[in-house]
Amino acid sequence: MLRVRGTTYHFRRIVPPTLRAALNRREIWVSLKTGYQNEARKKASLLHARTTELFMRVHSVLAEPDALSRLEGLRVSLRDLQSVSLPSSAQETGSMPVSALIPKPRTVKKTAKAPKSQPLMLSGALKRFVLDSPHASADTKKASQRAVDLFLQAFGDAPVSIIGGEKVGAFRDLLFSLPASLGKRKSSLSLEEEAQRAREEGLPTLSGKSVKNHMMRLSALWNQLHQRELVTRNPWTGWNFENGQKTIRRSWTTKELALLASASWHSTSVPEQTFRLVTLIAAYSGMRLGEICTLRKEDLQNVDGIACFMVRPHSNDGWTPKTEAGTRIVPVHQKLIEVGVLALKDTTDGLYLIPGLETSKQGVRGAALGRAFSLLKTRIGLPAEITFHSFRHTVSTQLRNVDANIREVWIDRLLGHEATHKSQGTTTYLTGISTANLLQTIEAISYPETAFANMTI
Repeated sequence: MLRVRGTTYHFRRIVPPTLRAALNRREIWVSLKTGYQNEARKKASLLHARTTELFMRVHSVLAEPDALSRLEGLRVSLRDLQSVSLPSSAQETGSMPVSALIPKPRTVKKTAKAPKSQPLMLSGALKRFVLDSPHASADTKKASQRAVDLFLQAFGDAPVSIIGGEKVGAFRDLLFSLPASLGKRKSSLSLEEEAQRAREEGLPTLSGKSVKNHMMRLSALWNQLHQRELVTRNPWTGWNFENGQKTIRRSWTTKELALLASASWHSTSVPEQTFRLVTLIAAYSGMRLGEICTLRKEDLQNVDGIACFMVRPHSNDGWTPKTEAGTRIVPVHQKLIEVGVLALKDTTDGLYLIPGLETSKQGVRGAALGRAFSLLKTRIGLPAEITFHSFRHTVSTQLRNVDANIREVWIDRLLGHEATHKSQGTTTYLTGISTANLLQTIEAISYPETAFANMTI
């Protein structure tokens, strides 16, 4: 793991607890003698490989009868790492294997071996098989990058060939101990410190679903490595993700909606007017946060004389709805028309319908709003089972319980759900649902006056 002291990068690695007594150390700290990050990463990768081989050698030595006499030589090798002259280019890193620093038994003579090629590091595997792949979607690249970043923060970069079940299990356990708010706020804490903070403060931790998503991204990468015979097995499969903390998201209550409407907005990254606008659209349409934030001005159109949002793919930036059924039209609720949503097409600058939102480095528009919303709901004391996605639950629940002549397939079509009954007749009927029927469905959504008392745009 890289650390910076002044203007110089340093390599730091924790010694495994089982080896600390043998090596008389809890950690390894080496100055990389450079202030350039790229060069520091190359040197740190080499040191990580060398220390890994050293740890493996110590494990084997501990099992031998003359362990005490040989351990002193290994300790000297460890001290030598502090002063070793590290190469500054990837081509030179193979010229000094760690075995050259470790004394070998005098009774054993080994023939010289040709220099080994550089091992494939985890960071390199991510870039080669995911980030640079023309077949990987933007969502896949973003999620895979996030999963690998967490692993690198926890254990540092390492050759994929030595990452096995023990390390994977440790990563899984660490994920379960991290706070659920990780990544939603700026923090200078290490992952171990974040986990300790979560334990001490009794914070909610990552759900089994979140842990599974991270592990599955790494498992997908390992599947490619295994097919190419770059690893012997995939250690990311077969894990259990039940931790007894599964949170079931539910609909909003009237009291909770009123609390949200009256809450003060503290975010500096997203204007309050944008927050109010997006919240109203979600409440009166059931659309997903990503669908709302990526609406273009051209996506607000009249269909059969009815104002509608068009949820559809956009080839210019690769955005697509979550599912095939997600491509749909959603009539604009009368409440949204009354507060001036239709005027946004003429008053908003730029390409998008919703103003005040930026696109993240990962290409996600509205990511900052999602984080700000999570912080707001925590600050005002809303329970974990209430999220922004709860607006979809609320709309779905309302429409399925309303005392009106609204059919199930109309609701599914409006929300972008797959048909509940996938018969040929149902599938054909879904494509022929009239805009008037969808408008009747959308207008069945209603809330008490207190629910959005202060929600104006």
